[in-house]
Amino acid sequence: MRRLRATTALRDLVRETELSVRHLVQPLFVVADEAVREPVESMPGINRLSINELVEEAGDLHAAGVPAVLLFGIPSAKDEVGSGAYDEEGVVQLAVRAVKESHPGLTVMTDVCLCEYTSHGHCGFVRDGEVDNDISLELLAKTAISHAEAGADVVCPSDMMDGRVGMIRLQLDEEGHSSVPIIAYSAKYASAFYGPFREAVDSTPEFGDRRGYQMDPANAAEAVREAKLDLDEGADVVMVKPATPYLDVIRRIKDETGAPVAAYQVSGEYSALKAAASNGWLDERAAALETLTSIKRAGADLIFTYYAKEAAEWLR
Repeated sequence: MRRLRATTALRDLVRETELSVRHLVQPLFVVADEAVREPVESMPGINRLSINELVEEAGDLHAAGVPAVLLFGIPSAKDEVGSGAYDEEGVVQLAVRAVKESHPGLTVMTDVCLCEYTSHGHCGFVRDGEVDNDISLELLAKTAISHAEAGADVVCPSDMMDGRVGMIRLQLDEEGHSSVPIIAYSAKYASAFYGPFREAVDSTPEFGDRRGYQMDPANAAEAVREAKLDLDEGADVVMVKPATPYLDVIRRIKDETGAPVAAYQVSGEYSALKAAASNGWLDERAAALETLTSIKRAGADLIFTYYAKEAAEWLR
């Protein structure tokens, strides 16, 4: 076996998995303020950006070859029903318009969820201390419609409410947005790796947790069922989140559905690599690219990662 490992050229010729910048999506945090570039303390290199700064960052990403961004909004105020999520003049809606006007060739994806916008921090409408799945569907569909009307290329429901993909697909079609794809967070686990993200968007639940609607980390067959249900409801891509702890799930969903699969290398995965690198415990570039390659090898067609911008430079 060593004969085909002897030189770089030979290794390149027989390489089974190719990681390219064209497979990567950069998540970005946009705030309802002006002239802001505020570091997220637990995510070195990542910032909360005002719209003008977001447009500049999007331009840098596009120039580096990153084909797409995913926008998360941080509103100036929150309420019990998350009204900022579906406000036509909300922070994400304004950001989408600004980015598409300045960089029309960049694919803009939007997170469709209520957790960043609700005062209680849950991903849906809360009634009597419990998330009301069915009422939440209407609000999530309104959010997706408002993003599409602002010019979003792709909507990405991350809430994990049952039936939300079908509701969003139906209303997108009825409102004249039948060409807008849905990337569904189909297997989103109730993970310990979301901590830095929750700091970034201030979305930690005020009470309880999200285990009632996010997946049990012990389950894999359930993830396949979730993905198949979302595909039946009209999802164009299904996602596994987090990525590295669930490589087996990525492979199972890819093998059993044959559908395009996304994986999200989440904040905790990113921050763990950054922390280890800052202490000199590993080579950051080598470790990050190895991790991204493992996600691609497992079956992911596209990877959402906070390393997209750095990886674009490393992969040149």
